[in-house]
Amino acid sequence: MTLFNPKGDIGMQEKNLILLALGLMLLVVVPVILLTLYFAWRYRASNTSATYAPKWAHSTRIEVIVWAIPCVIVIILALVIWRTSHSLDPSRAIESQVKPVRVEVVALNWKWLFIYPDYGVASVNELAIPVGTPVDFELTAESLMNSFFIPRLGSQVYAMAGMRTQLHLIADAPGTYRGESAAFSGEGFSDMHFDTKAMSSADFDAWVRKARQAPQAMDAARYRSVSQPGTHVVPTAYASVEPDLFDDVVGRFMRQPGAADICKPPVIAQATTSPRKE
Repeated sequence: MTLFNPKGDIGMQEKNLILLALGLMLLVVVPVILLTLYFAWRYRASNTSATYAPKWAHSTRIEVIVWAIPCVIVIILALVIWRTSHSLDPSRAIESQVKPVRVEVVALNWKWLFIYPDYGVASVNELAIPVGTPVDFELTAESLMNSFFIPRLGSQVYAMAGMRTQLHLIADAPGTYRGESAAFSGEGFSDMHFDTKAMSSADFDAWVRKARQAPQAMDAARYRSVSQPGTHVVPTAYASVEPDLFDDVVGRFMRQPGAADICKPPVIAQATTSPRKE
């Protein structure tokens, strides 16, 4: 039921789309169920007043009704799907007079890393966004594919290793909204959730200032530590971020110039600990 209580424009549009599609389909389902029950009662064997026409085979009026109504509904649904497939495309930017906030998202096992490239800070398992401001997400994954989803704000999109996916959302009301992985990704899947804190612009600026005072920085060594599989991770802020960290995570599966191997781990992915035993 969370989907029917959205707190953002994208979520509201998707709620309306769900209700519209449901209503159009019920225009067929409900009459069919009611007519089935009516026919079973009206033409029961004990009802001698019902018309008995064993040789009846065709009615133009009935044919027109049973074909025209579904065809009209299918045409309406097709037009709606065509329009919303473009207007609700996750990669389509939200039109606004306010400059969007950029957030780079890395799906780890089993936690979420959020990088704010324009502010030079990062956080794990806590996403802070200003109300009324579009948020432009770029997403990737350290290893396993995950589905990034904040139900009350709208669309979900997959984060995949070696790829960049985009998502644009906006929060219209302050509050704390649950974010989660919507795709099973292993033993720690149930703990892979985070709080999305939608706040005023002033509160968001205060959050950034507080993050810049954090005792830790998201450098290469810290990323190697954080990217190790783990659950029950406490939300943590980082005062600074390794330059091009997100690009390095995406590029770990890209062919390096002059390299013989197709997949060459980047420097940040070279663990200093002994290999994990299976």
